[in-house]
Amino acid sequence: MDLTQIKNIIFDLGGVIINLDYNKSIEELQKLCNSNCNIAYSQKEQSHLFDLLETGNCSNEEFRNGLREAYGIDATDEQIDEAWNAMLLDIPQERIDLLLELGKKYRIFLLSNTNDIHMQRFNQIVAHSFSIPNLDSLFEKSYYSHLVGKRKPDAPVFEQILAENKLKKEETLFIDDSIQHIESARKLGFHTLHLQPPLTINEFFADAAV
Repeated sequence: MDLTQIKNIIFDLGGVIINLDYNKSIEELQKLCNSNCNIAYSQKEQSHLFDLLETGNCSNEEFRNGLREAYGIDATDEQIDEAWNAMLLDIPQERIDLLLELGKKYRIFLLSNTNDIHMQRFNQIVAHSFSIPNLDSLFEKSYYSHLVGKRKPDAPVFEQILAENKLKKEETLFIDDSIQHIESARKLGFHTLHLQPPLTINEFFADAAV
């Protein structure tokens, strides 16, 4: 990809910067069920309860109680949080280093469909693993779905980033591992990169024309 016209980069978080395994959370939550249950959560779709958490329309306590009621879970808040956070794996040092370097040349932003329980955990991972105060310090601005009340693939969250930061979409690259998010950004006129394993952002930028 030719990046010579790119001035801004918007990064997804999960699957792009932090490694994820959705199945780990599903497996751990199912272990907390009193009987067999089917947790409706994946990269492409999820139940309404998870939607509410991700858009900031329910509190952590309401989410935990919702899980208890919907799936027959009998567990403490801490046990539920541990199971819910199980999908969050690691952030390789080379990705942090790359973001620090890219920030010197481009305006870089973070756009993540996430929630407060996960945000607390991934900031713990950053604090314990790297010499930076938090994940937000790597970006000019971060947009978390549960804080802005909007999420991908809906157009308003992309339009908010453009408007608030006076970005031109034709000068902006959006990187995400979910095809529905990529398709939405592409329709809006962004340059896009659908990051699929085994490709990583480090490999992409090592090969791109800049």
